[in-house]
Amino acid sequence: MRARPLAAALLLAVAAAGCAGSQASQPQAGDTRFIAGDGKVTVFEAAGRKAAPAVEGATLQGGTASLAAHRGKVVVLNFWASWCAPCRAEAPVLADIAAKTKADGVEFLGVDFKDDKARALAFERTEKPGYPSIFDQPGKVALAFQGTVPPAAIPSTLIIDRQGRIAARALGAVKYSDLLAAVTRITDEK
Repeated sequence: MRARPLAAALLLAVAAAGCAGSQASQPQAGDTRFIAGDGKVTVFEAAGRKAAPAVEGATLQGGTASLAAHRGKVVVLNFWASWCAPCRAEAPVLADIAAKTKADGVEFLGVDFKDDKARALAFERTEKPGYPSIFDQPGKVALAFQGTVPPAAIPSTLIIDRQGRIAARALGAVKYSDLLAAVTRITDEK
């Protein structure tokens, strides 16, 4: 009887190792493999930026949120989940930068990805981000960004410029100085 749990654990370990991809790998349509990231922020040149897709949904707090509601402002969009250890590690960074840049007109919006709502609410009570999160249990918001953010790259952070274009991206837990520098750079654009 002990062979079954051991075999199952071994199979799970092999499957998990096979799911990890690199940041350089390009996902195919419908690809839901985990994509590892290093958290580095890549800022895209203004001339090459693509429009962000329409994002709207019910928030964990019971309201609704959308990117369109923040048109004309810089928006930091963070994909996270309560089950994601790097998401927990970066949560204080995001909360602090959100508070620090609010006076400059920067808005933060979370996207809780493929999560259990009760656990996501507990995460928010513990981490106190200070901004709303769309509850995206099926992962539809993440799929809308396919090509910019692999659908299984958690955490991921995007910075949307005042024109509604994707100005920057980080795959993996962001570092404080990197995110603050990118937000400041995009906020200072004319």
